[in-house]
Amino acid sequence: MNLNKINNWNVDLWQRLTVLRQRLPHAILLHGRAGIGKLAFAEAQAASLLCESPQADGLACGQCLSCGWLEQGNHPDFRLITPEDRVETDESGVEKSKKRNYILVDQIRSISDMVGLSSHRQGMRVVLLHPAEALNLESANALLKMLEEPPAGMIFLLVSHQPQRLLPTIRSRCHKISMAVPSKSEVKAWLTAQGVADPEFSLAQAGGAPLLALEMNESLRRDDIEGLAKQLAQAERIDPFLIASGWAKTGMVTTVTLLQKWVYDMMSVRFYNVVRYFPANTAALQKLGQRADLRRLLDYQRQLAQARAQAAHPLNAELQLEALLLKYAQIF
Repeated sequence: MNLNKINNWNVDLWQRLTVLRQRLPHAILLHGRAGIGKLAFAEAQAASLLCESPQADGLACGQCLSCGWLEQGNHPDFRLITPEDRVETDESGVEKSKKRNYILVDQIRSISDMVGLSSHRQGMRVVLLHPAEALNLESANALLKMLEEPPAGMIFLLVSHQPQRLLPTIRSRCHKISMAVPSKSEVKAWLTAQGVADPEFSLAQAGGAPLLALEMNESLRRDDIEGLAKQLAQAERIDPFLIASGWAKTGMVTTVTLLQKWVYDMMSVRFYNVVRYFPANTAALQKLGQRADLRRLLDYQRQLAQARAQAAHPLNAELQLEALLLKYAQIF
């Protein structure tokens, strides 16, 4: 855990919470778009609350015994609750680890050993839960019981991309903080400082989320994405077999996600005249959006969502991509 990782665009919010340090609510719900630094902010907040000698700006010192425990991942007054890995066996008998989509009730119950005890360093006890929408009904109800009778000296930090999926009773017992998407100028400067050569393009592909833009910059090449966009712009004249053979090596998850972004922009420009992911292709998307059969376009959007949900285990990536691209051509 990076104890002092606060992005520039979150400094004002950090300062406001630092002023309220002595009277923070027992539960805070940080919510906003994915990829804007919510988790890093919550981790820094947890480190600050546990630190024995926080700096003047409220950040953890990184030097005390408590900071050392946290950095090593064994602080007795801190719990990180996130979906755990589970072991699956594939058809060939090989065991693989895969992260669950939800938080188990036993994970929430494991916090109970903190509730009845005093802190080990006479400070705060902190529970960081991410993403909060991964709570299922059983684990959500277990957490709700703790929030209804919050233990003294204990703070729950919940991080969520989709707060509407949380139980209303959980949301009502949290102090809600909406973390805004930073301005484009702030993000472009930050991405440039991180070594991103083309921050505007990476940011567009990430839908305005800076951390996601940084991650994508390391995994996708602009030439490849622009080549795919040029091919998709040909509508019914595309060559599904050529595209599928080239992109199957990149992977179903990445390719289907790019197709979803292209279709999203086609829908968005048709109804709102706004392009999010492919601004350089606005003119082509406008023409395609007007030409596309709306019923088929909506149906194709659903098919892509189904393909994305199953993309981690494709039977044959190239064949599946060929089928999806043939259906794309039929929209026109």
